[in-house]
Amino acid sequence: MSGDPPVDLRPGAEPPPGARRSGATTSDRHNSVHRRGLRFLRARRRVVGRLAAWSVLETAQTFLTGYALARALDAGFLAGRVDVGLGWLAAAALAVAVGAYGTGRVYGAVAALVEPLRDRLVRHVVERGVRDADRGALSRLTQQVEIARDTFAGLVMVSRSFVFTAAGALIGLFSLAPPLLLVVAPPLAAGVALFALTLRPLTRRQEAFLVADEELADRLGTVCPGLRDITAAGAEDQVAVDVGARIAAEQYAARSLARWGVLRVVALAIGGQLPIVLLLATAPWLLAHGVTPGALVGALAYVTQSLLPALQNLIHGLGTSGSRLAVVLRRLAPDTPAPTNAPAPAPAAAPDTTSAQGTAPPGPPTAVTLSSITLSSLTFAYGPASEPVIDGLDLSVPHGTHLAIVGPSGIGKSTLTALMAGLLTPTRGSVDVHPAPDGPDPGRPIRVLIPQEAYVFTGTLAENLGQLRPDPVPERELLAAAEALGLGALLDRLGGPTAEVDPGTLSSGERQLVALTRAYLARAPLALLDEATCHLDPAAEERVERAFARRGGTLVVVAHRISSALRADRVLVMDGRRTTYGSHDDLLERSPLYRDLVGAWSPAGGAPAAPAAHRPGTSHPALPLRDPDGVDAVAGAGLPRDRRHVVAYGPVGQMKASGDLRDGGTLGGQ
Repeated sequence: MSGDPPVDLRPGAEPPPGARRSGATTSDRHNSVHRRGLRFLRARRRVVGRLAAWSVLETAQTFLTGYALARALDAGFLAGRVDVGLGWLAAAALAVAVGAYGTGRVYGAVAALVEPLRDRLVRHVVERGVRDADRGALSRLTQQVEIARDTFAGLVMVSRSFVFTAAGALIGLFSLAPPLLLVVAPPLAAGVALFALTLRPLTRRQEAFLVADEELADRLGTVCPGLRDITAAGAEDQVAVDVGARIAAEQYAARSLARWGVLRVVALAIGGQLPIVLLLATAPWLLAHGVTPGALVGALAYVTQSLLPALQNLIHGLGTSGSRLAVVLRRLAPDTPAPTNAPAPAPAAAPDTTSAQGTAPPGPPTAVTLSSITLSSLTFAYGPASEPVIDGLDLSVPHGTHLAIVGPSGIGKSTLTALMAGLLTPTRGSVDVHPAPDGPDPGRPIRVLIPQEAYVFTGTLAENLGQLRPDPVPERELLAAAEALGLGALLDRLGGPTAEVDPGTLSSGERQLVALTRAYLARAPLALLDEATCHLDPAAEERVERAFARRGGTLVVVAHRISSALRADRVLVMDGRRTTYGSHDDLLERSPLYRDLVGAWSPAGGAPAAPAAHRPGTSHPALPLRDPDGVDAVAGAGLPRDRRHVVAYGPVGQMKASGDLRDGGTLGGQ
């Protein structure tokens, strides 16, 4: 996908990938629909005959529109016989009434022709849906069949109207004066012929544009709701290339359609508007060769009131609705596959993975190869003129270490985990993830990142939990992982691993547990938890972290509560350009900021208290002590729904621990 060449959209350039289909295949589809249409009409000859018979009344109306006007002028008003003139005008009015009656009967005949087509399409769609378990049958039955019926009815009306209107007008012109027919008929025939020559290419390009537009809309419908997933997976470039290619394909199709659309305008100008100019330009010659003034006015009436509107409806109807009908019929045909461009690339990787190096065959999640990570002179800034968020950081995390990262909000903790995960590229320095000496499993991801935003997808719970595995996770392993991380209660409530999950019905804490269990089952040697437990209560958070620590591998946790640091083997304190690394006891001696964090989040909130490790369950979120406004980027407890607001609290000592944001409760005990 990312290897597609740049698209050249200059006139005459080759179409972008996906914009061109096999000409033979498209022609075969067109011919197949054409043959089926002819068979359908031949089988209903009597209905077609009745339709033609009632349409003759419209021919009479058209004939009298110009002929009666000409006679009213020549034999009536210009000859001083007003009564004769009014009589001819009354005849024209009567013809309009008769034509209206005929049009009403025409609609009945069209319904008799169209409804059998609808019934036939419905039967095909239902048979195909039952036979092939076609998931698109509902859309075809409720939308595409109705589109085909309505469009077919419109095309029948437009085509029939043009044929019988043109016949009445041409007969009228010949009746008035044969020279008039010589002036009007050639440009009309030329316009219709030009439109007929462009009809098939125009239909193909209209179809290509519709397909490109649908595929772009479908792709955007997938990409837009998953923008956070794409960002978390680092797939922005691939998705941008993919969507850009589809935009270019639609742009190419639109330009090609527009070029052929110009010929449609030219055909209308030649066939419908040029005769008016010719009648006016040749008026002196016509009057000199026996054409009466009334006949000339009648000819203008034929062209402006009958031929031009009928031709305009024909060109716009067949040029737009005709191609639309062709597309729908080809998709509804039971033995004809829907036209499509190149197959859509696979969706972006799941947000929890940061190294698309595959996964291993099912096995116990505790059998994880250890890994270490080394940061060498690591520097990162978000812009060339920006101050570095991380500046010259050197750090070596041994195999199997449980590391907690703490520090004020906005200091760069999430940036550091993104660098470790490979989502960001260092400005200077390097990040090296080393597998254990026995080597990595080539089918297993090296690292997995669980962000604060928990991603749950529509599907079964087993599909959600096993998304990072190439094969379905054995149920025994899945249940063991759910029990280890506290997902068992949710699993039982939903009805087991095969139950369908609606992400919108899950609370924020439940979504985090699903994402954490998914990462746990990935068996990646390096697990990065970027405030991934912020919506769990302290007991549930402790259970998750201990489960990850027991499974083996290296665990890096951005601490949401100080208790996370107390459980870790090592702690990294980030304080601007100063960082301090060591054990909990060591940092209490060496880091004033760490002492402040531990002391400020004691229950009393006053003087530094005894180590919080002696008071399990009393920790609070590690919020920024240096934030004068007391702003935390995590919504507080009791909100009806987690909308990822920035919620202002009171003084630090009065802050409450975040719980489950859906119902104000907690997930302890799960």
